[in-house]
Amino acid sequence: MKIIVAITGASGAVLAERLLENLARHERYVIISNSAGIILELEDIRLERIMELSTKFYRNSEIDSELASSSYSKDIDAMVVIPCSMKTLSAIANGFANNLIVRCAENMLKFNKKLILVPRETPLSLSAIENMLKLRISGAIILPPNIAYYHKPKSLDDMTNFIVGKVLDSLEIEHNLYKKWEGRR
Repeated sequence: MKIIVAITGASGAVLAERLLENLARHERYVIISNSAGIILELEDIRLERIMELSTKFYRNSEIDSELASSSYSKDIDAMVVIPCSMKTLSAIANGFANNLIVRCAENMLKFNKKLILVPRETPLSLSAIENMLKLRISGAIILPPNIAYYHKPKSLDDMTNFIVGKVLDSLEIEHNLYKKWEGRR
């Protein structure tokens, strides 16, 4: 599977790192925004580590890369924006493709490819909710990093694994990051 993983300037860079670790058997095209570089540093995640986990690495300003082309993107299977800032979510929702992340997301929507957005913001403004609605209508999957307690998390790692597991579920990739709900019996 060929997957674009975009990291934007919202808190939760550990989610992107963990996702990339769990996509090791797949081609991973990673795009990082300028703000994401700051967040990585603030959250003690090394940019070098993200680059190591990438099949190919891009800066958001590389709008002239092959990924920006719809003829190339048609061969990409899915894209995950994790974490997704409200700025990026708004740009995707409104077709403001002035950078590589938004251009790739636009290509995913054009070809009805899987686009998963993990918006990291709370509480949500009305404009954020309206933008999420636009994106959902366009076919994007909106996957807020909401934790659950039924699997009895004991650490931040357990909670991170749950959210990343939900992303992998949406990509239809098998994993064992959390115990799936089996009912009350």
